[in-house]
Amino acid sequence: HSGFVQMFEHLVNSNELRPVMEQYGLIPEEDICFIKEQIIGPLETPVKDSVWPYKGRPKEKSFLYEIVSNKKNGIDVDKWDYFARDCHHLGIPNNFDYNRFIMFARVCEEGNEKCICIRDKEAGNLYDMFHTRNRLHHKAYQHKISNIIDTMITDALLKADPYIEITGAQGKKYHISTAIDDMEAFTKLTDNIFLEILYSSDPKLDAAQKVLKNIEYRNLYKYVGETQPGEARKIERKDYEHLPEKVADAKPDGIVLEAEMKAEDFIVDVINMDYGMKDKNPIDHVRFYCKSDLSRTVSIDKSQVSQLLPEKFAEQVIRVYCKKKDEKSLFAARQLFVHWCLINNFSKPKVHGLIDILHIFFKFLLFFFFLHSLIFKESHRNLFHLLKSWGLFFFVTGFELKGTLPLSYIPSPVNSAL
Repeated sequence: HSGFVQMFEHLVNSNELRPVMEQYGLIPEEDICFIKEQIIGPLETPVKDSVWPYKGRPKEKSFLYEIVSNKKNGIDVDKWDYFARDCHHLGIPNNFDYNRFIMFARVCEEGNEKCICIRDKEAGNLYDMFHTRNRLHHKAYQHKISNIIDTMITDALLKADPYIEITGAQGKKYHISTAIDDMEAFTKLTDNIFLEILYSSDPKLDAAQKVLKNIEYRNLYKYVGETQPGEARKIERKDYEHLPEKVADAKPDGIVLEAEMKAEDFIVDVINMDYGMKDKNPIDHVRFYCKSDLSRTVSIDKSQVSQLLPEKFAEQVIRVYCKKKDEKSLFAARQLFVHWCLINNFSKPKVHGLIDILHIFFKFLLFFFFLHSLIFKESHRNLFHLLKSWGLFFFVTGFELKGTLPLSYIPSPVNSAL
């Protein structure tokens, strides 16, 4: 977030906004400091035993720091904004009602500070908010195709980095990776960099261009599968860079692989999803008030809300991709991935392969029969019997068409290894 603070400072200075702020009754030094603290938190490391770490607003206004970026429990307008935007554009229901939250929110005293509290009966609405966040991460933000395109764009930018120069303040030149050090240069680093590389005639950018063209033609790195480590076996960030090597070395005994796989052929994407506070329940950090006493704050245990709420609030997903696209390499990659999961005692891997073909095939047949029913005005009941008679009903209900390959359909010898 430090880059956001630097950019805000640059925009204020380059547009000479301090006099404009004064015209509207603001105190630039104090209010600019407050805005920065809303973005990043305390600007300086608090002195030990310091009572109040912020400078933009006094302790009596402590609740103001819970509105834009709430460091206490993650309930803030930033989330409400992207929930509404992304749920609308993705067609995902947004079960959280921020208007209702605002209606039942009030400022109460908690210890020596003032905080935003919510009516006790609204605890379920808050769980809906964090559930919506989790669903957005599962369905959109951490979608396997979106993530691999992110990775490929990063690969292209790294390949192009030594050969692209961006002019910053006083004519100084920066590369893509160093433009963050100069805000004038950084403002020029827009999405246009993608097209600049893609259509460049500079032969030095050929390698980067190749990656971007593969994205344009949807010739992406191949998704091998995914797994989840157990609670006690979560992978630490410091170990991420070693994972491709470990997958490549996980050669199963008694199986001859026709393709030689190396660490550089794999991409291992470790995804951590939670309710915003790692493995903790954010609602434990929310203060509530009761109708009988509007000034007294209380905490609410999730068992008081519902017995159907999650027991765990964080999960780690490991996805493996292969840069090679030939069948022998992909087969070998699946074997190595499955064996790596087995020797590490990870969850049963979801391996892609045959199921993708079956998925497309069955979708085509379903479309054909649906079209048939429209043309010949077949009823849905007749269509159901038609599908059943063809044996499709069994397949459609028997397969998890999200891509999980049933064990009986994992190509041998992966099936025998499981």
